Amino acid sequence: MQALIHVQHLLGVGHLQRAAEIAGALSRTGFDVTLATGGKSPPRALAPGVELFQLPAASCADGSFSELLDANGAPVDDAWRARRADILLRLYQQVAPVVLITEGFPFARRMLRFELLPLLERARQDRGCRLVVSSVRDILQPKSRPQRNAEILQWIETYYDRVLVHGDQSLARLDYSFAAAASIADRIAYTGYIAVDPACGGDEHAGDEVIVSAGGSDTGYALLQTALAARPLCSLATLPWRLLVSPAIDARAFAALREAAGEGVTVERNRSDFPALLARARLSISQAGYNTVTDLLRTQTPAVLVPYAEAGEREQTMRAELLQQKDRARFVDPAELSPARLALAIDAAQIHTAPLALKLDGARRSAELIRGWLTAGDDGA
Repeated sequence: MQALIHVQHLLGVGHLQRAAEIAGALSRTGFDVTLATGGKSPPRALAPGVELFQLPAASCADGSFSELLDANGAPVDDAWRARRADILLRLYQQVAPVVLITEGFPFARRMLRFELLPLLERARQDRGCRLVVSSVRDILQPKSRPQRNAEILQWIETYYDRVLVHGDQSLARLDYSFAAAASIADRIAYTGYIAVDPACGGDEHAGDEVIVSAGGSDTGYALLQTALAARPLCSLATLPWRLLVSPAIDARAFAALREAAGEGVTVERNRSDFPALLARARLSISQAGYNTVTDLLRTQTPAVLVPYAEAGEREQTMRAELLQQKDRARFVDPAELSPARLALAIDAAQIHTAPLALKLDGARRSAELIRGWLTAGDDGA
């Protein structure tokens, strides 16, 4: 059976990594999967049976997501939009999927409706496409205008059979961030978090250290700088520290971090064995993006979360607040971030961290649900 997944990452790479894990799980259950991505960064290694299709690359300059930029950083025009929409429709025709999955849309990625609405319309006209699914993370960016929720509901009702929520409802139900969730309750299925096994690989010499990470975009530079300044103020100052720096942070800024690091601090680019490093660490300091948090939840490692919250973004803050309420992490408001506040949170995290049992096999469960719905029809879940 053929499956087509559409994913567009615009700032970080979390959306793409999550979609790639789902693609791998589908492949392992017998699907031939095409992963259509329009981001600038390639995914990490894909599972056998998953084919990558690169759409014309697009990104956004910042977290306001106010303007779509092409591969050269220029604003896209109508001709660019029409060309990409046509490429996507031709890909659909070539793949002929029995299941179509859109990552984020219609709850997010509204600026891509120029290509996604024609794609969804084509799928609804195609008798061969038996299932259309929206794939979303645990917490969405809340909508400030009620009409946006009404628009999302209309698109769900018109085009979608199911909504996969990649979270655990014991921590956050969809209505925590999407006020109209009750209207589509019959289509929602919670898969658990999509987490990578931390036992896979890793530096055998790494272990009792503090890991500071800031995701896959350039938005975490201030956190990395503040962590260096907080180190001598906290109780873990004598431990080795490891700063993981996104490739999106330029070489000059990377060099400045290395120069400021001092003895006992390793500064390097993001590593593919991050889950394994995290599992062996004494403490994690990071933003509160989905992928970083799910990697953290696989471990017992105490954590300090400083969420990305620029341009009105609330998703990471909401996740960090929930985890602090459960005593799984300490939350530092980025508006109040300072070396002293971060040092206090580091010390508190070592004392006030409790285990949190959540479902973490979301990719496998997503594949099981999709296969079950195709086998049994809409009556089976």
